Amino acid sequence: MTIKALLVGESWVTSETHYKGFDQFGSVHFHLGAQPMVDALEGSEVELDWMTAHDAAEKFPFDRAGLDDYDVLILSDIGSNTFLLPPDVWLRSKPVPNRLNLIRDWVADGGNLLMVGGYFSFQGIDGRARWRHTPVEDALPVRCLPWDDRVEIPEGAHLEAVAKDHPVLSGFPGGEWPLLLGVNEVEPKENSTVVARLPAHQGGHPLIVTGNYGKGRSAVWTSDLGPHWLPPDFCEWSGYPVLWRNLFSWLTAR
Repeated sequence: MTIKALLVGESWVTSETHYKGFDQFGSVHFHLGAQPMVDALEGSEVELDWMTAHDAAEKFPFDRAGLDDYDVLILSDIGSNTFLLPPDVWLRSKPVPNRLNLIRDWVADGGNLLMVGGYFSFQGIDGRARWRHTPVEDALPVRCLPWDDRVEIPEGAHLEAVAKDHPVLSGFPGGEWPLLLGVNEVEPKENSTVVARLPAHQGGHPLIVTGNYGKGRSAVWTSDLGPHWLPPDFCEWSGYPVLWRNLFSWLTAR
């Protein structure tokens, strides 16, 4: 069965100034952070469309028809303001449909939502992702915290399975998972399932949580899609594509 998924976010622009004695010049770089996922799912049963963060303000659907084409919606490293402040609102002061309500209602009616961690996921760096107390948070299996929720782990951490028989943890190669370098801290909701977490001595923070919302399903992976929280060794690991395929399969299984 083909699973149609829409990934929104995981792109950014970096502006730098270079100083060389008296002289200086600037440079700009465009980064495509989701490339590891795109490459890992190539040729699989998952048909992935990727909407970059700078496109989402205008191109993310304003009505249900645009979302009904997909089985799974993935929000990754993109803050709520991108959806709340499209150019018609920010530049022209025109009212538009609230797309956070649209996402919540789509899940309640049978859609499937995955939020992936990052500096602009959940509450994010300096609390600026601002998903707390939004309609999208209603549909997630976790609550966002009211502050900067990053947990940086420079020494690295391994996943610790909690629900060992959960389908999301099936089919992985043996041995420890590769190290990851950070997560967003979240609180699991009642009736959700914590599938995996960090070790207790590193906070025991949830890493994979699944749940239901209305007729739909939702899940979170609180670490990143790729660097920096997922080092290259993790992205090149044979279990990396298994993780995403398992999450999408669980979300769409009925």
